Amino acid sequence: MILRAVTLAAGLTGAMGLSQFPEYSQQYIQRLGGAVDELARIVQQFDADADRVGLTRIAALSELQGGGAFGAEHARSMAATIARHDRLSNDLAVLDGAGPFTRARLAAHLGDPDIAARAWAAYRPALPVTFEGAIFAGAGFLLATTLVRMLAALISGAFLRPRRTTA
Repeated sequence: MILRAVTLAAGLTGAMGLSQFPEYSQQYIQRLGGAVDELARIVQQFDADADRVGLTRIAALSELQGGGAFGAEHARSMAATIARHDRLSNDLAVLDGAGPFTRARLAAHLGDPDIAARAWAAYRPALPVTFEGAIFAGAGFLLATTLVRMLAALISGAFLRPRRTTA
């Protein structure tokens, strides 16, 4: 009886948790788009500054490296910004237009820690009334109940010893 109650509670928890994925991932993508836009503005400004003095991006970063401690630090910072812009732009290109089921398959592209933390901080759970929310809720319920039953079987198997039969 207790196992059934625990299984049901776990299933409902899994359903509630996973049903939030479609909306959370949508909010993540919106924040990702904003981050890509802002990083693009910074990278474009750097490229324009380099172009005005007749340098390529690589040459400008090299010149900064030789400009003392501050220049070297700024070059490292700018190189990291450019790399982040490239990575996030790629994530956005992969996720752009993807529906919730495809986003679940592409969840690795939802992994920028800064964007995820900000999306999670602003996210407010809600009752999903969409088809996608219902499917994710069902999947969460099945996943959680299966995990609890497997755990219960493991635990009970560890405490049950095979009985010897006497002839």
